[in-house]
Amino acid sequence: MVHFTLWDMVRDLLLAARWTVALSLIAFAGGGLAGVVLLLVRLRGACVPTRLVQAYVQLFQGTPLLMQLFIVYFGLGVLGIQVSQWSAASIALVLYSSAFLAEIWRGCVEGVPRGQWEASASLGLGFGQQLRHVVLPQALRVAIAPTVGFLVQVVKGTALASVIGFVELTRAGSMIANASFRPLRVYALVALLYFLICYPISLASRALERKFHAPR
Repeated sequence: MVHFTLWDMVRDLLLAARWTVALSLIAFAGGGLAGVVLLLVRLRGACVPTRLVQAYVQLFQGTPLLMQLFIVYFGLGVLGIQVSQWSAASIALVLYSSAFLAEIWRGCVEGVPRGQWEASASLGLGFGQQLRHVVLPQALRVAIAPTVGFLVQVVKGTALASVIGFVELTRAGSMIANASFRPLRVYALVALLYFLICYPISLASRALERKFHAPR
C-alpha cells in the first residue's frame, strides 16, 4: 500500500481536474461551433441536408457516449489512424455535444412565435438579418438554462473518457483509491471537486438569466 496523505490526494486530484476542465471546454466550444452549423442547416429547410442533420442528431442522441468513445478510439485505430486518448476523447465529446446543442438550440429558435419571422420578413429583412436582429435575441433568453444544464452534463460526461485510458479526475481518483486503499475518502474528494467545477457554472447561468430577464 502506498502512503497518501490528504494533501497528496488533493494535489493529485487537482492536477487531474485540469484535464477534466480542459476536455469539457474543448467539447463545449467545438460542439457549440458545430452545433451552430447544424442548426443553420436545419433552419434553411433544404430537404436532403435537413434529413442528414436529423440522422446525425438521432445517431448521437440515441447511442451511449461510452460506445461513441470506444468506436472513435478503436475504430480509428482499425482504419490505421492512430490517435491518442486525448484526441479520441475530444473528438467523441465534440460530436456528442454538437448533436445535443444543435437540438437544444433548434427547440429554442422554434419556440420564437412564427409571427416574429413573418413580421421581420415583411420589413424586407433577409434570413441572416432575421436571425441576428429578431429571432436569436429572443431565443437566447430561452436557451441559457438548457445550454448551461448541458454543459454541466458534459463536465460529468468526461468521466467516461477514463475507459479509454484518459487520465482525468475520475480516472485519477480510481488510481489513487487502488493505491491507497481508501476509496471512500478519495471518491468523496472526487465528488467534491466535480461539485466545485459545476456549481459556479450554475451560478453563472442564474446571473445570465437575471441579466437577460429570461422567463422561468
